[in-house]
Amino acid sequence: MPAQPTLSEVIAALDTLWPRDRAEQWDAVGTVCGDVSDPQARVSRVLFAVDPVQQVADEAVATGAELLVTHHPLYLRGTTTVAADTFKGRVVHTLIRNGVALHVAHTNADTADPGVSDALAGALGLRVLRPLVPDPTDPAGRRGLGRICELERPLPLGDLLERAAAALPVTAQGLRAAGDPAMPVATIAVCGGSGDSLFETVRAAGVDAYLTADLRHHPASEAREHSPLALLDAAHFATEWPWCEQAAAQLDAVAEREGWDLRTEVSHTVTDPWTAHAPSLPQESPLSRPATAQQTAPTDHDLTPGAPN
Repeated sequence: MPAQPTLSEVIAALDTLWPRDRAEQWDAVGTVCGDVSDPQARVSRVLFAVDPVQQVADEAVATGAELLVTHHPLYLRGTTTVAADTFKGRVVHTLIRNGVALHVAHTNADTADPGVSDALAGALGLRVLRPLVPDPTDPAGRRGLGRICELERPLPLGDLLERAAAALPVTAQGLRAAGDPAMPVATIAVCGGSGDSLFETVRAAGVDAYLTADLRHHPASEAREHSPLALLDAAHFATEWPWCEQAAAQLDAVAEREGWDLRTEVSHTVTDPWTAHAPSLPQESPLSRPATAQQTAPTDHDLTPGAPN
């Protein structure tokens, strides 16, 4: 009969999947709260999510999870308090009071095999060829940041944009693109999370397009001036949420192999901070006069608080 694993056993499995020593030096990964040394601490349910915010902590409690695994750290920088009158302290108090441990896999999950960008590529139906920035410590050449991918057949940029918008979680931002919508895209680099620091590497890879998140005006403008590289910009949350499903499946495989009575769930709570979007509308002179209230009022279609597809 399957037995419930201890918290220590599950954390050890997570550390095998995403070793802490592969995280960037500035990162804050690993177990944030939870008594791993307690042999009585058992885990029957694990919830995976992107952000360790209060809404997700409450969801972990409501679903009966004894372990919450998030991609983003709760405490990325130093702190002097976990007081419950701070929002991060309130998260910690909520979790500890209800017997829920918190574990983080961040940059060690970004570069893993499979990693965050593999999950992003999989959501879009792309074939992964190799890492965008290979990990020099991996002799197999499979680990690293970002992924270089190819489509099963070339698609116009506009069609690829629509495919990505349909495949990724619904957010207020949606997706935007830079480039001729009719240009054919056969190869594409993807990087879950903020990826505008990798433009030079992407250009060197010779791909047709680059999909990432948090693209800023100046880096994106300069990238377009450097080359005809097409850009697709999605919400940060949206590009990393597919990893939650991939990570849950990886832990499921461990549980099956070990004979554990363990259930994984993925949070569908949208924790992207943006909640509404109003598209720019055509007008006679957008720089000389303000739009009217009637022109700028968003429709129900434009307001997309949604949940992951």
